[in-house]
Amino acid sequence: MEPQTPPGPGPAEPTPGGPEPGPTPPPTPDLADTLRALRDSGKAGVGAAGDAAKALRDLVAADVSLARSAAGRSAVFAGVAVMFGVSAWLLLMTALIVVLSNQVGLPWWMSLGGCGLASLLAAWLSLQKATDYFEHTRLKATRRQLARLGIGELSDLMPDPGSPASARAVGSEVREGARAEGKTPP
Repeated sequence: MEPQTPPGPGPAEPTPGGPEPGPTPPPTPDLADTLRALRDSGKAGVGAAGDAAKALRDLVAADVSLARSAAGRSAVFAGVAVMFGVSAWLLLMTALIVVLSNQVGLPWWMSLGGCGLASLLAAWLSLQKATDYFEHTRLKATRRQLARLGIGELSDLMPDPGSPASARAVGSEVREGARAEGKTPP
């Protein structure tokens, strides 16, 4: 016995001379479904932004930790280098004083004074160079850009973000004005 098929719509059969039936298009979503999809994509976007911020925070924390460790080790080895450098300088100055006194025939006080003046000159030149390099630690370019955005102590002195004026030129004017008044420039 053959099973009977229930009456009702079945698979579409081609009608002679008619168009071929195709897949039926999906029904258009109603407003509630569209809003749910929009909410879900918004939540996913916020979640991705939070994940990116967390990853950036972790990266900065790891980078700062590495820099802190490297700074400590650098300070230790710089101290060791200074210790050996000072001992070598003292030995060389002692040898120079002995040569100046015994071989050249200068009195002890003149040999000591000459070596002392040479050391003092070297110390002064090094201090001048260190002061010049210390200026690079002021982050001048970053401070100018932050001031253009309205952040920092220079923000009142800088041009507005939309203006064509150069922040560097305004910064130079501010420095010159401070120097003319006898103040420390920003």
